[in-house]
Amino acid sequence: MTSSSPALPPGRYGPEPGRGSRWARVLVVGGAVLVGLVVVAFLATGALRDPVQWKDVGFSVHDAGSMDVTFEVTKDPEATAVCRVQGLSQSYAEVGVQEVEIGPGARTQRVTVTVPTAELAVSATVDTCELAEG
Repeated sequence: MTSSSPALPPGRYGPEPGRGSRWARVLVVGGAVLVGLVVVAFLATGALRDPVQWKDVGFSVHDAGSMDVTFEVTKDPEATAVCRVQGLSQSYAEVGVQEVEIGPGARTQRVTVTVPTAELAVSATVDTCELAEG
């Protein structure tokens, strides 16, 4: 005795698989790839629009009077940038600040600067970096 399952009524459980659904999948996948490429292009050109970029690397507290802050600056190798570095207290108050000029050199430069502080700092960050005027 052989058993065969009954045929499903046409159209009752969605469209029957066929050529149309294949093209729909191709269009959806192609659209997703296109959207992904547009997002990547937008992010890449956004990064290129910032003339100076920086990244905090680390800090070392000497005592209540000073600390060292290390960061990286990426800019046009011919340009000069000015960065404002700050030391922060436990309550995030600024307890020290130092401006440092990064002159022409490599595209990405690692800089360590000593920041004088009015009280013990527990954190440090680069507040801003911008191209020098002139």
